[in-house]
Amino acid sequence: MIYLQLFLSYLKIGFFGFGGGYAMLSLIQNEIVVRHAWLTGTELTDIIAVSQMTPGPIAINSATYVGYAVTGSALGSFLATFAVCLPPLTLMVAITIFYNKLRSNRILEGALRWMKPMLCGMIGAAALMFLNRETFIDWTSVAIFAACFAATWFKVDSILLIVLAAAAGILLY
Repeated sequence: MIYLQLFLSYLKIGFFGFGGGYAMLSLIQNEIVVRHAWLTGTELTDIIAVSQMTPGPIAINSATYVGYAVTGSALGSFLATFAVCLPPLTLMVAITIFYNKLRSNRILEGALRWMKPMLCGMIGAAALMFLNRETFIDWTSVAIFAACFAATWFKVDSILLIVLAAAAGILLY
């Protein structure tokens, strides 16, 4: 029964936890501490702290630990992690199927073509927003960024650009 409760709780977190890990924290806390009393608030706080330090999303990292802590088995850990991952994966599959059916649509094709520069601009604006006297690295970094940005106009492979930028950073710094 505990396995089913764990699975359903993390399935709910996966379905209704929009906005990323921090937005999910209240839902995780409500399910794990308040509703089922599997852990104390202090234990959950410790799990969240560890989840932030380890690679991966908070919801998945916490699900892995909570599943094991509650059931004492790797199966509980797997079920909780699987349950929290299932809704986003299902959504991605649905979006992929939808996109594959409509990718030859000229309206969608045109919209996506116009979105690319806008997305680049939004990412650039976010980077510039954090740029000030304290965070400015140096002009060499700006030159590497500008060279990579210019190379994208000539359709240079993205992976190659990442490798070249990394190599330039290693050599220069």
